[in-house]
Amino acid sequence: MITGATRLAGVIGDPVRHSLSPVIHNAAFADLGLDWVYVALPVAAGGGAAAAEAMRTLGIDGLSVTMPHKGDVAVAADELSTAAAALGVANCLQRVTGPDAGDRTGDRIVGHSTDGDGFVWAFEHRFGVPPEGLSFLVAGAGGAARSIVEALGRAGAAGIAVTNRSPERAVPVAALAPCARVGEATVDEVAAADVVVNTTSVGMAGGPDPDGCPIPIAGLRTGHRVVDIVYQPRRTPLLVAAEAVGAATDNGVAMLVGQAALAFELWTGVDAPIEVMTAAVEAADR
Repeated sequence: MITGATRLAGVIGDPVRHSLSPVIHNAAFADLGLDWVYVALPVAAGGGAAAAEAMRTLGIDGLSVTMPHKGDVAVAADELSTAAAALGVANCLQRVTGPDAGDRTGDRIVGHSTDGDGFVWAFEHRFGVPPEGLSFLVAGAGGAARSIVEALGRAGAAGIAVTNRSPERAVPVAALAPCARVGEATVDEVAAADVVVNTTSVGMAGGPDPDGCPIPIAGLRTGHRVVDIVYQPRRTPLLVAAEAVGAATDNGVAMLVGQAALAFELWTGVDAPIEVMTAAVEAADR
């Protein structure tokens, strides 16, 4: 039951009504008996900084941030985590109270980027090994690729080849990790990697190329680990092709849950109920 003591978290974006975040977080709050509620808050483009400041004004404890606000809230935050500072964006805001919890002027808004660390968590959870010492091919040069490359660099990846249809866009992405470079989506490049990661919309249901693959499938082999961060559909053409040659695969559900779990723990200080959050995604997306 929502009361005057209920703590508030939410997600801001434009659009945002389609977000699965309320389902994920409210299931976790209910499972642990926490007096929290999580809502979707449509915020038009240009309103991200004001939404961040509203956390102080309204006593909002946590915000997830989607497009187009990730850059604006990073500028508006009082502090940034290491990842958020490196990327210049934040997908999670945390209100940290001052020495006097009743003094709102002492509140600080801290920006985090949980996408990349959510990917690393999901990778370890699914495959049972850390990224340390492995070579990666990352297809794409958007926000997700930036977060993943930066996190893989911190996690000790041995090498990261960043490929993109427009190679010049891959240059600043590769600059986020000392072990990264601009690569090419060739059969040999794919075959040489230990792990192949798709961060593009290729293969996404309703996307511009739902039947396509972002890399040449002739390079896929047994022993590969292949991750497609798309989760609609669960089995993209890339994952189907990878499974056909005996590669281990994973879709974007674990990363979605992983980044949400990290935000949940930042806000509440409580371990996230991973199984409950995963089940909520699966049930909502049927």
